[in-house]
Amino acid sequence: MTNQDELSQGAKQKLVETAARAQNPLESLSYQSYKAPSGEEFKLICRTKTDADSKLLKWAFKLAETNVGPYYKQLKMGWQPKIKQAELNKNWARYLVAQNEKKENVAYSMFRFDMDHGDCVLYCYEMQVAEEHRRKGLGKFIMSILEDCARLWHLEKIMLTVLNNNETSISFFKQLGYVKDEISPDVLEQADYQIFSKSMLS
Repeated sequence: MTNQDELSQGAKQKLVETAARAQNPLESLSYQSYKAPSGEEFKLICRTKTDADSKLLKWAFKLAETNVGPYYKQLKMGWQPKIKQAELNKNWARYLVAQNEKKENVAYSMFRFDMDHGDCVLYCYEMQVAEEHRRKGLGKFIMSILEDCARLWHLEKIMLTVLNNNETSISFFKQLGYVKDEISPDVLEQADYQIFSKSMLS
């Protein structure tokens, strides 16, 4: 494929649109199951906002509220449930959801395909794992699937946002090779968050 630096903005936009049109952008990837080191097995499903039922969306919001709500409450922006619910219900939202052997939802990522500052990217808006299912490699596996997805559709990088006070999340993404993106707010802006990214071109 042509070097991404040589692609026009129009060509990059077409890559994003092609990925976004796919009913299931992960269809050709082996993402449907994950076996934890403990032997526990999880099934993964991919859903768009339009084919995700209301029960799944309510669960996704509740898990985000449980996991990151306390961090938001420590910051000047605070926890804003209506804004978070609106984000989770965007028409462009896609969900990669892990279910245990009882078919209970235990982890998810919400993502989209987008143009960001001239780059064609997969933007990960949420990466949440229920507390009782952490330390099983689920989060790492889900992120690896998103990376495979980005490469499949020839996108330049994966981007995500982390709160400055969520050291666990920052450490997790750094261990996976994510670094502070060039568009991340600088110190003088005094933002409560950082933008991380990982190139998919290498």
